[in-house]
Amino acid sequence: MSTQAHVNSILYKSLFLVWASMLMAPVLAFTQSGTGKSSTVRVRTSINDGWRFFRYSGNADSLIYEVRPELTDRNDNKVADSRPTESIAVKAVSGILKPWILPTANAFIADAASHHIRPAGNPGGDFPFVQQNFDDAAWDKVDLPHDWAIDKPFYTEVNAIVGGGMGRLPVQGVGWYRKTIHIAAADAHKQIYLDIDGAMSYAMVWCNGYLVGGWPYGYNGFRLDLTPFLKYGADNQIAIRLDNPTNSARWYPGGGLYRNVWLSKLSKVHVAQWGTFIRTSKVSKASATISFSARIENSGTTDQTAELTTSIYLLNGQLQRSGKAVATFPAAKMELTAQQIRATSSTVVLPTPRLWGPAPLQQQVMYAAVTQVKINGVLQDEYETLFGIRDIQFHPTEGLIVNGEKIRIQGVNQHHDLGALGAAWNTRAAERQLEMLRELGCNAIRLSHNPPAPELLELTDRMGFLVIDEIFDSWERKKTPYDFHLIFPDWYEADTRAFIRRDRNHPSVIAWSYGNEVGEQYTAEEGAALSKRLYDIVKEEDDTRPATASMNYAKPDMPFPTVSDILSLNYQGEGIRDAPAYAHLTGIRTSPLYPAFRQKFPEKMIVSSETASALSTRGTYVFPVTREISAPVSDSTGGDPINQWVSGYELYTAQFGASPDKVFASQDKHPFVAGEFVWSGWDYLGEPTPYYSARSSYCGIIDLAGFKKDRYFLYQARWRPDLPMAHILPHWNWPDRVGQVTPVHVFTSGDEGELFLNGRSVGRKKMEPFTYRLRWDDMVYEPGQLRVVTYKNGKPWANDTVATSGKPASLAMQVDRSVLTHDKDLVFVTVDIMDNAGNRIANADNMVSFSISENAKLVATDNGNPADLTSFASASRRAFSGKVLAIVGRQSGATGNITVTAKADGLPQATATIVLQ
Repeated sequence: MSTQAHVNSILYKSLFLVWASMLMAPVLAFTQSGTGKSSTVRVRTSINDGWRFFRYSGNADSLIYEVRPELTDRNDNKVADSRPTESIAVKAVSGILKPWILPTANAFIADAASHHIRPAGNPGGDFPFVQQNFDDAAWDKVDLPHDWAIDKPFYTEVNAIVGGGMGRLPVQGVGWYRKTIHIAAADAHKQIYLDIDGAMSYAMVWCNGYLVGGWPYGYNGFRLDLTPFLKYGADNQIAIRLDNPTNSARWYPGGGLYRNVWLSKLSKVHVAQWGTFIRTSKVSKASATISFSARIENSGTTDQTAELTTSIYLLNGQLQRSGKAVATFPAAKMELTAQQIRATSSTVVLPTPRLWGPAPLQQQVMYAAVTQVKINGVLQDEYETLFGIRDIQFHPTEGLIVNGEKIRIQGVNQHHDLGALGAAWNTRAAERQLEMLRELGCNAIRLSHNPPAPELLELTDRMGFLVIDEIFDSWERKKTPYDFHLIFPDWYEADTRAFIRRDRNHPSVIAWSYGNEVGEQYTAEEGAALSKRLYDIVKEEDDTRPATASMNYAKPDMPFPTVSDILSLNYQGEGIRDAPAYAHLTGIRTSPLYPAFRQKFPEKMIVSSETASALSTRGTYVFPVTREISAPVSDSTGGDPINQWVSGYELYTAQFGASPDKVFASQDKHPFVAGEFVWSGWDYLGEPTPYYSARSSYCGIIDLAGFKKDRYFLYQARWRPDLPMAHILPHWNWPDRVGQVTPVHVFTSGDEGELFLNGRSVGRKKMEPFTYRLRWDDMVYEPGQLRVVTYKNGKPWANDTVATSGKPASLAMQVDRSVLTHDKDLVFVTVDIMDNAGNRIANADNMVSFSISENAKLVATDNGNPADLTSFASASRRAFSGKVLAIVGRQSGATGNITVTAKADGLPQATATIVLQ
């Protein structure tokens, strides 16, 4: 027998046994989840470092997943609520690799009769890049997570191959990653898996020249069994091909192996992938019922009898076990047929539980369920599942109730990119985002519109955010020519089940969203039927949380909203294009629909899953200023088409949007609404409404660099009413506006304020009902100082001052932390342009250049200006509205201290020292 035939024989036998096990395994509840932390018998090793990377600059190879439709419309400058359209049929052709990739989904397809059968053959096996002897020395050396586009130049041309919608960066094309891994001879008895947390996109993986499998959807993690293909006591070659189409997203997707990659070595008998699920019920101060389910896999060739024990431990603030087990589930004995997965479940009552709840009102207490699998008393696997105990109710009139306490949802939507770092996951960067949102008063995140990196949910668990976990921006009807609709029919079940199994033990996840503004809202009963199929899958995987799909079109009398457990409304609650300033626009037009949905579905909780879509650039102001409380931005109202700025008065919106003021009033008039998720928390790459020649969005409360817009203080005033605060806008540097009307607005958590210009009172104003700012719209500019004194309930509350600044005199440098603790850690360095009096110059645009010591690396720079097409990799960048950012990391294994230096022509340099630990 030839080597090829021998390996094929091993492969087909292994696959047959896997398929057979799926046929025999009971379809109970797919109870898989958990962290799967390493133990002495379960070894999970990061293989992030030392990859080789190559991306084609022109035509790529022919190893395609599937033929795509011809691209006839590359325009990505479309209003976000444009109606999705039907998919385009493509004639099936031979030579595609889809039939070899589809079997990867089998573990997440409930009906064994629908499992995919792998064809004979090994496509791509003779391709040079998958061969162990291929010389990849000329390829780039990269460490993961890696976004292949983020440090490249932006496309600046009008008809760029990647336009503003996807961020003007070269995400498109085919890229390859290669890595050699050594597998010890002692591991020959192990089951060895490749675990990829996210690969963008159409991932296909070869091991030692043999096609193992893959996963097209770029946001889900997936596992591949390498065992049949490995050589033990030798080096093994992993080769991964990724393919990112143009026009495949409405935002920046990133490109590459942009999340963590792991090698997992397990005993033949082990807890299956995401193999535990913990439910909590009957929660009170006295006790809580904990239900535990586990799926145990026997990957060996002989039947086994296994003993399963699981104990619960209380975790401390560092998520370490504190003390002895607080409860133990009844032990279970399991008869495991070779190549089979079996499920088991049990229940225990935990006395005096400590509860997990949202910050800042409640504590974030976590537990660990530690599962041990033994055969004849010998430990085979130990698997740790972190979870929290909480009681959540979704009440139609009271809203969200957590552990008996009403919690107003003060949430934001977050896309997955990390600004100048792109899509490449970094824990510290994500933590910084959440820290600023927490300071804002935000308590909830909607993950729009895809599963996050798993580490993000570890952060939300620890920091006490409530999460709506979401998947799918499109189903069968498309929003862009090459989005998920192309693979939805083949993959929707597997993607949905995998998404939920991975995340369902996180206490921060309170609800599942399985669709965002999908085109099936328009297709009546047909669309509702598809929604019901997805809803049923969600409920099979997790019956403890509500399932929903967000609606920007479906009305109360349509079939679509009948399916979901809670009503997720995008913009419809406050009305779409219904205010006077929007009357001239075309598109969806809706009066405020909170009352109509409440009347039609009195048993369902309503939440606004997207609100506002207000637009602004930090520190820029366009005159004249609208007298309305909400107005759509245009080149003649609120917009500056020359600089591609939007006025920071925070009154201007996308065509379908509403100002924060309008949203607040609508929600206050309808107190049964559970709260809102603002679009969006941070600016994000791509979708730069209204200026598609820019690179990033305008809708964030915080800009792309992490600097607070004026809007930040408007939301903080509402969400933290007990925090004494006041904020004046605009800045007061207007030499060309002397004697002209320059409105002054104040955001405050107080209810009254008096404004002073150069010591003279210009009036005292009170917040009228359903108003959320103090406005002096007839203020005439003169240089000097503005000062506001605010009051609450007649007593002094908070003050703020802005002053006309002088010429640039110095650079002020601040670091968000002074210590770097590991090679993936980051420090965010802010430089402000200051005058001699110590005032930040709010309209300064000096060029600032950064340099660092040799033991560090300058990861990226930014300034928050959506129209700045300077590469993020540049060490020099203009300040925008007086501020500029540098992101600094450490060289691998570096020691000593890091010095960061900032220089600008004519100004003294600024330095900061960062300690390496």
